[in-house]
Amino acid sequence: MRPANFRELLFQPVIQVQSGQRIPAIDLARGLAVSLMILSHGVVGLLPYEDFTDYGQIPIHLITKFSSTLFIIIFGMALAVAFLPKVGTEDWPRLRTKLLINAVVVFFWYKILTIAELLYLAGPETIKEHLLYQDFPSFVEILGFYALALLWVPFVLPLWAKTPLWARLLTPLLLILLNIWVGQHFNFWGIGQIEALFVEHEDYYTWGQLARSPLIFLGLLLGELLLICYAKPGRRLLLFAFLLLASAISFGLLFLFSFPDWLKALEQIAANQGKHPPEMLFMLFSLGGALALLALSILGGGLLAKLFLPITVIGSNALQAFIFHILVIFIGFRYLLGYWHNVSYEFVLTLTLCLLPATALWIKVISWIKAHR
Repeated sequence: MRPANFRELLFQPVIQVQSGQRIPAIDLARGLAVSLMILSHGVVGLLPYEDFTDYGQIPIHLITKFSSTLFIIIFGMALAVAFLPKVGTEDWPRLRTKLLINAVVVFFWYKILTIAELLYLAGPETIKEHLLYQDFPSFVEILGFYALALLWVPFVLPLWAKTPLWARLLTPLLLILLNIWVGQHFNFWGIGQIEALFVEHEDYYTWGQLARSPLIFLGLLLGELLLICYAKPGRRLLLFAFLLLASAISFGLLFLFSFPDWLKALEQIAANQGKHPPEMLFMLFSLGGALALLALSILGGGLLAKLFLPITVIGSNALQAFIFHILVIFIGFRYLLGYWHNVSYEFVLTLTLCLLPATALWIKVISWIKAHR
């Protein structure tokens, strides 16, 4: 039953709306996130920053900063679309187990790809340190974050489904404040690696569960909206406008807080300053771009997903896309072909752009094999 007034709406738990089918806009947005990640990894994985051309640094490498935030938001949206409507049903125990199994699978590949990333430049002792959480890799660390998140998300979703709307809306903000408080008042027993896993640490390149969890819950909220709005063109247009406005506000705040040195701020963002631990200017830029790409994906819907089919295919199986591009870049290009610091920016950029359709083709081959075995 529809709530009688706004006050009742604020105290409603999650409205259980079935998606009915896979939403192409989510695959497209996830594909954009992973494709930007591949673009970044392909170039940075073979060249130092000082060898980038001016246009390579800005705008090409700058726009790749949208990827991590968009990827985490889409993770939350996918949970809202595929799993949240099943909470409390007979099918939920099976789906909860599926999420936990996925955590194990992602963790396995996280460790395998850690070896792949470090193989060319690091010795056995260094690799063992990374495998035992004494240190963290940089390019594949997002998988470590994802694996840990999949361990607690299945137990949070039932609580989220019962939480009133006003509390769900406040959750991302409260988690941001909690992350700041914990980072300032708790030293994690002096163990930097544990601190990095929760709130991030300047000496370790990793993604903190508490530091980035506001993006997951933002994704859950947007996923709920998507379920309500996607099937109706008018509502979908309103959601597009809302996301575009939020993106504009994020970019506007970036300009306001960095004025008059906003160009310098963009240069620093392109060089990853403020990425780990997350700083305000970097996050405003990354969030603004992520929301803009998400808005375009939702507005375009199935039509845009078909138009950019290779990107959508990449988004349909992000784990396989991640496995393939890491192995190609770090084992193929860096280790076997010896391209590490040995090629031009133009060559690396061309190579990386060719890697995008190759990744989509790999996912199609994997899907075909699964369907015919």
